[in-house]
Amino acid sequence: MQNPMKMLKQVQEMQAKMAKVQADLESEQVEAGAGGGAVKAVVTGAQRVISVSIDPDLASDPEMLQDLVVAALNEALDKSRQVAAQRMQAVTAGLGLPPGLLG
Repeated sequence: MQNPMKMLKQVQEMQAKMAKVQADLESEQVEAGAGGGAVKAVVTGAQRVISVSIDPDLASDPEMLQDLVVAALNEALDKSRQVAAQRMQAVTAGLGLPPGLLG
């Protein structure tokens, strides 16, 4: 069994690294589009929507516009979650934890 003080120090270091990753994710941006780029969504690594841009030509078809906005947002959020998972996995690598335990 490891020295409890050494283990505590490792846990504290990991917590500090995870806090830094989370702070970095707040400012990291991910972009995705739908409809061949007619709708673009930008979100942070913390899954907050920053902006949505829409080709003005889509204004004449509200149903298509709605579908494309939802698709672009979902894709951007999926990408954002993948980025966050990769960053957290890098922090926890080598700890011998089961995959997905902290993410």
